[in-house]
This record gives sequence, structure tokens and C-alpha cells, in this order.
Amino acid sequence: MTTIKDVAREAGVSTATVSRVFNNIGPVDKDTQRHVRLVARRLKYVPNALGRGLSTQRTDAIGLLLPDLFGEFFSEVLRGSDQTAQQSRYHLVVSSSHNNREEIRAALTTMRGRVDGLVIMSAHIDAQTLIETLPPALPVVLLNCYVDSSGFDMLNVDNFGGAYEMTKHLLSHGHQRIAIINGIEENVDARERLRGYGVAMREAGASVDPALQVPGHFSEAGGYDAARRLLSRSPRPTAIFASNDSMAIGALSALRDQGVQIPEEMALAGFDDVPIATYLTPTLTSVQVGIHHLGVRAVETLLHAVGNRNAHCKQQILLPTKLSLRESCGCKPKDQIH
Repeated sequence: MTTIKDVAREAGVSTATVSRVFNNIGPVDKDTQRHVRLVARRLKYVPNALGRGLSTQRTDAIGLLLPDLFGEFFSEVLRGSDQTAQQSRYHLVVSSSHNNREEIRAALTTMRGRVDGLVIMSAHIDAQTLIETLPPALPVVLLNCYVDSSGFDMLNVDNFGGAYEMTKHLLSHGHQRIAIINGIEENVDARERLRGYGVAMREAGASVDPALQVPGHFSEAGGYDAARRLLSRSPRPTAIFASNDSMAIGALSALRDQGVQIPEEMALAGFDDVPIATYLTPTLTSVQVGIHHLGVRAVETLLHAVGNRNAHCKQQILLPTKLSLRESCGCKPKDQIH
């Protein structure tokens, strides 16, 4: 394997000069840079990433911690993150399935020293764990996390507002008995969506019936089981709002199995607006959060922090949502808003 010494000897320069050329540090005139790179290309020299990291204090990698990699939501976040990282010539190191604080702490410890910054999406993260586990200079962007600290960049979806507006829309179709399939009880996103639903219902003078609030655990299977339970209520609801699209898709399957016509007998709506929503039959009404853009925005924010050595003013950003109105709630094509 060709080494930096081989390149230096062949190019007639010092190893320090070769190092400066490939690490883009220090004064090297353009002619020398061009000559060194031509020699390196001819010798098929590949810089050692570990050695370069030690000399530049950079890894050219950023970390992404997700609670899961299964499903369209996480794959879209990952796709947006990876594309944005690649455009800036960074590698993305991904870790997932961290369902408690000990798993999160272990993942953060593993990432430490291997990345120049971290994007974290987790319902189980807290400021104390971050402060105790990560060096203060490491940039961190929290995505859909709710941490009581101003020391980190945070990007959060307006879960309350999205659920509030979707519930109001279903009410505008004349529905009074609107059920909600909620997510995981300890999940802040789920709690905020439930709160938005409740506020909209009470403002409209509609009954907030606890029997119409059924957990679905953010999964297709959970949505399926929840919809079957709701169909057994008497009187049963005339509309179902699922707190994410996975549960809405499960509910759609359950309604079909029971011969319930959508939206004639039961209106249905979800949250997230995953790409497959437009290809279902009927097409699924949902709260659009711009999932791909979440990944893009998170990595852009992180790279800004990396470029400023984490000495920038931290941002706490609430990302707006909008309604994607389709057939499942009873909207006609001319009524649909995107």
C-alpha cells in the first residue's frame, strides 16, 4: 500500500507538505498542490482517515441516532439526512433502537470521538444524560426531542397545531363523535397530538369521550386492533384520527375487513403524510410534516454548528405543519389542499 512517505519522495517534497495538501491546512502554493495530487493519483495513494482525523481533529462523519429504522417515517428522515451529509462530503453513521436511557447512554458513548456532531431523535433523551456523556464542544441537534435546556439546537414539529387543525377539519365535515388512535403514552409527540385533538373538540362543544381514545402504539398492528375496538363502541364514531400514518394504515385495513365504507361510513385521517399516503385506496388525508425535510434541516443545522465549533447561538425551532386533504376524510379532488 502506498504511503504518505512514498508520495513525498516521488513528488520531491516533505511528508508535512503532502499532509497539508490532503488536509487543506497550512500554506501550500497551487502548483505544488497540483503536483502532489497528480503524483498521489498516479501512485493510487489513499489518505489514512484515522491519521487524518488525528491531525485535523475531524472525522468527516456525523452521527444520527433514531429510535427505529423500520417504516417510511424513519427511512425518509434517514434519506434526507444522508443526502445532505453527502452533499457536504460527510459520512453518516447511523444507530437505532434505543428504547431507554441506558441504551441511549451506550450509543452516545460509542459515537463519541467517531463523529464531528450528532443528530438525536429519541423520546428517552434528557439534558443530564447529554451533559454527562458527551464533551461540551460536540455539536448536538435534537430532532423531535423535548429537553429542558437551551444549550442544544432543537427542531420540533408542531404536533399540537397539526392535530388541532386536523380535528377542526373533521368537525367541519359534520362529525361530532371523532375517535383518536393515540401513540405511546410516554411519548411527548403522542401527548401533544392528543392535546391538540382535545382542545379542538372542546372548543367546538363536542364530547371528548374517553371510550373514543384508544392506544395504537404508533404501529400498523396497533392501528388495526384499535380500529376494531372502536367499531365495537355503541354508538360508534363516525371519524377516526390516527396519531400517525402507520396506525391510520392499520385502521384502514381493519375498516375494510369489517366492510366499513371510507369515507361514507367512517372518515379517516393520519399524521406525518408518508409518501405511500397518496397511493392508498382511498387516498389518505394526513397532517404533513415534511419528513424528508426534517432530515435535511437537522443535518444543515448540525453542519452549521460544526462549522462554528459549537460556539454559535443555539436555535429552538418549531416546524409548522399543514393538512394534506384527500379522499379518506370525504374531501373531493377540488377541495384537496397540499
